[in-house]
Amino acid sequence: MITFYYLLAIVPSIILHEISHGFVANLCGDPTAKNAHRLTLNPLRHIDPFGTILLPFLLIATGLPAFGWAKPVPVNVARLRKPRSQSLYVSLAGPLTNIILSAIAFVYVHYELHHASAAIINSSTSFFTFMVFFGVVNLILAVFNLLPIPPLDGSAVIERLVPARHLPRYYQLRARALPFLMGALILNALTLHVGATWLSSLEQHWIDLVQR
Repeated sequence: MITFYYLLAIVPSIILHEISHGFVANLCGDPTAKNAHRLTLNPLRHIDPFGTILLPFLLIATGLPAFGWAKPVPVNVARLRKPRSQSLYVSLAGPLTNIILSAIAFVYVHYELHHASAAIINSSTSFFTFMVFFGVVNLILAVFNLLPIPPLDGSAVIERLVPARHLPRYYQLRARALPFLMGALILNALTLHVGATWLSSLEQHWIDLVQR
């Protein structure tokens, strides 16, 4: 049942994360995602069968940290009005969206715990449980994606330091970095466990705050 709620929370979270990239890119002058019809809430246009469903399911079922992705929203940095600065906004839009979603879940769960009657909570137990998982998943996705490691969104900070003449090569490396990152994460979860305690503490901190 825990696996079910994790999957139910992570799928819309990573889809909305991707949509936000395209939405901000469109505001900044790049309509690539809009023209590709990727700013829609229709999940079928965003789901990657392996990255969105199968991989998170396998990781959660085996007790490893949940990790996944939706089909990347296409962004043409060259079409942004101010590529060097606005590419940073596009990258940070994803984690910011996850933070907002986690905050919405926090407000809902906090209200239900402290203001709603026990009968109301019991009558909507499934949705209440989903919102708890939704809040925690989005917080972890936001923090994880802010790590300055390609191809995560936080690597946009590194991108700002790359000389303009080397940017094409950097973008090529970033586009190919996902399999290596995924392998490193799985290896870490199985052997090194670097950051595992910190992520668990982050999740527990969210739960402790919402109960106050």
